[in-house]
Amino acid sequence: MTLNFRCPKELEGRLPSPTPAAQGLPEWLKAMPAQAVSASFSGEEDTVKRCPPFIDAMTSGFLIPLICDLTVENGQFTWDEDLPAGGTVGFARSPIGLHDPSQVAGTPLFDADRFLIKFHNLWTIQAPKGYSLLFTHPVNRFDLPFTTLTGLVDCDLYHDTWINFPAHWNDANFSGVLPRGTPVAQCFPIRREKWASRSAAFTDEEARRTHDLLNDIRREKGVYRKRFRG
Repeated sequence: MTLNFRCPKELEGRLPSPTPAAQGLPEWLKAMPAQAVSASFSGEEDTVKRCPPFIDAMTSGFLIPLICDLTVENGQFTWDEDLPAGGTVGFARSPIGLHDPSQVAGTPLFDADRFLIKFHNLWTIQAPKGYSLLFTHPVNRFDLPFTTLTGLVDCDLYHDTWINFPAHWNDANFSGVLPRGTPVAQCFPIRREKWASRSAAFTDEEARRTHDLLNDIRREKGVYRKRFRG
């Protein structure tokens, strides 16, 4: 299965490319230990680095990068990137745009004195037939000073123009540079299917399986990773 990312010819070689999320793990995760001493439990405990669901979420899908360095100082955003003008296809020449606060009126994101930013993405994205893409904030990237809003796009049908990423800037005191290539969104292919739900009490067999699995988890480390991880 393939996602096709395309950009205007004028930008070929000028933009950082979307990458598999497994290739974009943050340095803090690479550097953190797999175990740490717990003052509460008087021993070593596994860190999230050994939590398969935590890691698998971060390494799934694709990361969409910031198109150039973005400097933030005293609440002002500046950049120094002179992208060429568009030819047959027009495109934004800045890494960000703005959303008026009125567009999120009535939501927890609303602040009359603050705009939402919008990260510009200059790659079109085509998914296989029957697949949508879930775009969200890069998973578990609490270190980033913004939070990208989540959206679902039918990219098998809608693939001939840009999908940009609104974001809430969380850290009003942030001062520094977001480097070119910083992930601003993560996308996951999702097959469009209709689902129903069913709720019921355990059968005797289901209760036995749950009882046995809980006992196995208490006795042995890494049960999920060894027996259930795909």
